Amino acid sequence: MRNHLQLLASFGLAGALLSAGIVQAASATAPKPATEATRAANAAVLKSLPFSDKADFEDAQRGFIAKPETLTIKGANGNVVWDMESYKQYIAADQPAPDTVNPSLWRNAQLNMQYGLFKVTDRIYQVRGYDLSNISFIEGDSGWIVFDPLVSTEPAKAAYELVSEHLGKKPIVAVVYSHSHIDHYGGIRGIVDEADVKAGKVKVIAPKEFTEHAVSENVIAGNAMSRRAIYMYGALLPRSPQGGVNAGLGQTNSVGTATLIEPSDFISKTGEEVTVDGVKMVFQMTPGTEAPAEMNTWFPQFKAMWMAENSTNTMHNILTLRGAQVRDALKWAHFLNETIEQYGDNVEVKFQSHHWPLWGHDRVIDYWKKHRDMYKYMHDQSVRLMNQGYTGEEISEMIELPPELDRFWPNRGYYGTLRHNSRAIYQRYMGWYDGNPSSLDNLPPEPAAKKYVEYMGGEGAVLDRAKADFGKGEYRWVAEALKHVVFANPDNAAAKELLADTYEQLGYQAESGPWRSVYLQGAYELRNGVPTAGGIKSASPDTIRAMTPEMLFDYLAVRLNGPKAAGKKLTLNMDFTDLGKRYALYVENGVLNYSSKPADKADASLTLTKVAMDDVQMGNATLEQQIADGKLKIEGNKEAFSEFMGLLDTYEFWFNVVTP
Repeated sequence: MRNHLQLLASFGLAGALLSAGIVQAASATAPKPATEATRAANAAVLKSLPFSDKADFEDAQRGFIAKPETLTIKGANGNVVWDMESYKQYIAADQPAPDTVNPSLWRNAQLNMQYGLFKVTDRIYQVRGYDLSNISFIEGDSGWIVFDPLVSTEPAKAAYELVSEHLGKKPIVAVVYSHSHIDHYGGIRGIVDEADVKAGKVKVIAPKEFTEHAVSENVIAGNAMSRRAIYMYGALLPRSPQGGVNAGLGQTNSVGTATLIEPSDFISKTGEEVTVDGVKMVFQMTPGTEAPAEMNTWFPQFKAMWMAENSTNTMHNILTLRGAQVRDALKWAHFLNETIEQYGDNVEVKFQSHHWPLWGHDRVIDYWKKHRDMYKYMHDQSVRLMNQGYTGEEISEMIELPPELDRFWPNRGYYGTLRHNSRAIYQRYMGWYDGNPSSLDNLPPEPAAKKYVEYMGGEGAVLDRAKADFGKGEYRWVAEALKHVVFANPDNAAAKELLADTYEQLGYQAESGPWRSVYLQGAYELRNGVPTAGGIKSASPDTIRAMTPEMLFDYLAVRLNGPKAAGKKLTLNMDFTDLGKRYALYVENGVLNYSSKPADKADASLTLTKVAMDDVQMGNATLEQQIADGKLKIEGNKEAFSEFMGLLDTYEFWFNVVTP
């Protein structure tokens, strides 16, 4: 019984992994320099884009008020949760890009290094460079309205202290969550006491369905998403010109205490107006764009438009590389057009949750149009080519933005890229199947790799050809060929090393921060093996508390091992006394279903509080303790419950990615 009870303690969910905060081992294989082919590729970028245009640097520094000379933020136990100093050692505004960094990505990193307190316009301020996202302070008659309080409490608190030091100490009267991603709400407890929210002293405003999406994102597929996020955000990479440089939206993510206070007020429709502390806000709902629950905010008094994350200074993801549901590029373009039509006549400044603002009516409108048309172009042309019979891979190789969109700095692919976004659009309409019969029931990677290598004449022959092509700078093909050798024989050290070298050069050439991280993380694991430990950041206690029983049961259902459950029939009742809700769980036909109607004849019945279950999930108590303390009672056949727990898989986080 004890082992199965311990399994229930693993109900704790792998939430949105932002950064593992892991440091490479001192014995890790050192990265290698850029090859001649990489130096030539990066030099070509310098010639192809308008690097003489310094307007972004002027905008990123405009309105500067103050900053600390050093910016290292620590947690309560002394751990570093945010450190700009690690980047300042090698990224400076007056330094050219190293050979190992795409010059365009280097430019983006230089811009994101502009940190501190800035004035956007009358009564609107931002603290930038304290996390992946910005925190914005709108001055009311008596206090501050805060937009998007960062990932973690520690940077949010430090930002509020910076504002108070230079603009005067004022209370926070409201917080607005622009959308349901953790970098826009996770730091709220660093600046707001939940008791004040419950007492009505502080409003927490969010788009409708915010809580549902904030809690559910990354729960069902959380383990796989979190493992892949190690690649996307470069958590293992050293801070150096050969390692982590920039995450596209900002430098990286903080790794402090992520929290959530549930909203007190929800916005449900475009045009809805709310006045808080003398500040009038008009909301534009944009569901299904960058997030399933998201909204922009118009400030008519200040002629300022808050764009949430719907328009930043980069092409965004239609499909994020860590994994998520495909976003709707057409809807994204539609809402940007709506922004222009409804708020464009009077706008003088636009600001958002990442990067720096933009000033001037004509500049803002031009920006919105080009950002809108970027998403519209990638959608329309991907679908046009799809309807001509091209597959996602073929479309990604063919599609190019027209020069007027491609050379516009805010459209560059620092986060999303045209290559993987066009594939995502194909996926949204057509799914994984490319229409070729050979793709319908093809071999999985490992057995296919063995046949590929056999057909190519064996591992030695492939390696000889790969070395020659590596020397020619044909890294995309070398990666494709050597992938098969590694999957056919993961003990082939020479193949793994050459594939690592190849991924490294592809990373050095990548304009996208996540692409760079993915390639360099792949190289790291090929050389050093899969990590086995690290400070994985799972769902926060606030997120767990906000989960409904239904969300919990859906998560248990995907942990149920179907083959093991085949032929079994189990019925369990669960009575959450603090919620006044009772449920029945049914295991039958290899699946787990649940009902809000308790079963008349259950194999076992559990009586407990949701709080008791939360404490088990968060590791604050074991089930044995809850039973001993009378917080959990099991009636009926306890072995049935034990059997049920034995059917649940516990996921291994560090599964292989670049090796079988």
